[in-house]
Amino acid sequence: MSTLPRLGISVGDLAGIGPEIIYKTLLDSRLLKYCTPVVYGTATVLFDDFPADQQATPLTFRQVRSAADIDPGKPNAVTCWDEDYTLTPGQPTAASGRAARESLLAAARDLKAGLLDGLVTAPISKENTQSDEFRYPGHTEFLTSFFDAPESLMLLASEDLRVATATGHIALKDVPARLTKELLTTKLRILLKSLKNDFGIDKPRVAVLGLNPHAGENGLLGSEEAEVVTPVIEQLLSEGHLVFGPFPADGYFGTGQFRSFDATLALYHDQGLIPFKTIAFERGVNFTAGLSVIRTSPDHGTAYGLAGQFKADETSFREAVYMACDLIRQRQKYAGLKPLVPGPAPEAAARSKVFRFGIDSFQK
Repeated sequence: MSTLPRLGISVGDLAGIGPEIIYKTLLDSRLLKYCTPVVYGTATVLFDDFPADQQATPLTFRQVRSAADIDPGKPNAVTCWDEDYTLTPGQPTAASGRAARESLLAAARDLKAGLLDGLVTAPISKENTQSDEFRYPGHTEFLTSFFDAPESLMLLASEDLRVATATGHIALKDVPARLTKELLTTKLRILLKSLKNDFGIDKPRVAVLGLNPHAGENGLLGSEEAEVVTPVIEQLLSEGHLVFGPFPADGYFGTGQFRSFDATLALYHDQGLIPFKTIAFERGVNFTAGLSVIRTSPDHGTAYGLAGQFKADETSFREAVYMACDLIRQRQKYAGLKPLVPGPAPEAAARSKVFRFGIDSFQK
């Protein structure tokens, strides 16, 4: 029996680039040294229309009805639907949203049942995934509820940059009211714990950004820094945590100050994701910290404009797969268990070189 981690992969919106980036990531069998991938969806529907490299080994799956029947060390696909979807690339429909929802729900159920060791999610459309049974603004909120976590944290990570957000998928006008001392304290404690347990940083240094321009300019441009942010930072410092700020967001990223910290807590979605994606878009990974399970995803969306052209860059998705392996290994190590993964996944530069065989010819 293989001891490699079993990674569930939800397919995202079938009208987007999800199936393509999954396919490109799994083309190289050397990935199987680090995990057993389990795609949730019918493999023939997902991948049959993609170009085939005649010089490469064909990508084949063991199609099963249950994750209990997967073949360790090989690509597997769990059947989530029996109907044949007629889809137009780049044009999301109710059917593509339903397929994305069913894939995610099936993978989440198996993860909760212990049939998987982690989950990597391909991008969904937050709009067409909605249904009477699924009312969540994104993966993060759904998984937080599904795994009964009191709170979670969106943490974007790359080789040398980690950015978390105190508030997530909410309107900008609602951020100041949502940003309380209690919320900020909770998010920082999750971040500190994750940096230690999941990333192996014994004494993490964390920076907190200000909400207002120039971090409020001593109250001239807003009072949230003095009333909410600074008291929380001082409390955590008094407990021995290395938490600093609040820093003005523009200068903090513009001068490279983020390199002095193990992670940065932004106070709202775009404040953190715009600089992160500017600096690390191709290799960035979205990790949901604070859950009892490991979940990662690429840091981009469905990219409907690229769908069907076979030009999508799979780097971020591939990084999400390897980061999931690393996080599983580190969390097991921290818990005193023998890691499932035999060693750290290859460095990103090596991955980019080794795991792209056959792809460039498709993209020309």
